[in-house]
Amino acid sequence: MEVTVRLFAMLRQRAGRDAVALDLPDGARVRDALAALQDVTGGVTCVLAVNREYADGERVLVAGDELALIPPVSGGSAAVAHVRITSEPLSLDAIARLVEDPRAGAVVSFSGVTREVAWLDYEAYAEMATPLLQELVDTAIATHGLCAAAVEHRVGRVALGEPSVIVATSSPHRPEAFAAARELIDELKARAPIWKAEAGEWVAGEPPVTG
Repeated sequence: MEVTVRLFAMLRQRAGRDAVALDLPDGARVRDALAALQDVTGGVTCVLAVNREYADGERVLVAGDELALIPPVSGGSAAVAHVRITSEPLSLDAIARLVEDPRAGAVVSFSGVTREVAWLDYEAYAEMATPLLQELVDTAIATHGLCAAAVEHRVGRVALGEPSVIVATSSPHRPEAFAAARELIDELKARAPIWKAEAGEWVAGEPPVTG
């Protein structure tokens, strides 16, 4: 099927045209179109719109759709919104650096670490958890007027004293940064499909909040 991708500003300049026709397989999603245009979009955080309505990377495309890639507008700096689920050790310093911003007077970080046991094992439904975390981060930025926000969660075995999750936020003033960091970790715990096992036993919890 064929979809039209509209390009603006620096993306149009890179591609040398204002629109690209993509031939994608039936059932392709917005993220598939982005992957096909990585040479154009690399390094630019874009807002996505399908048929003039905002959309995320999981939106299914159909033949004839118009996908618009909207880069940061000139009226202000785009906020960094970083999300990652990984089996690699997490670094508080590295994540805090991601949210540094010359406009920020406050940087707040939270680390959830393994305690009291030798290790915990984490498992995630990453294909669902990643876009959900991205939604939480984007919402926190918009709601609290943040300069940036980042969330990283580890999967696999996490030893005593090591972080399993890190949240970092930055904003011009500290109340917003604190409130956003608390909201992000609370929403993540309530909604993300991520599980932990202690000594081979899955830790009981509550059904995830779906709304």
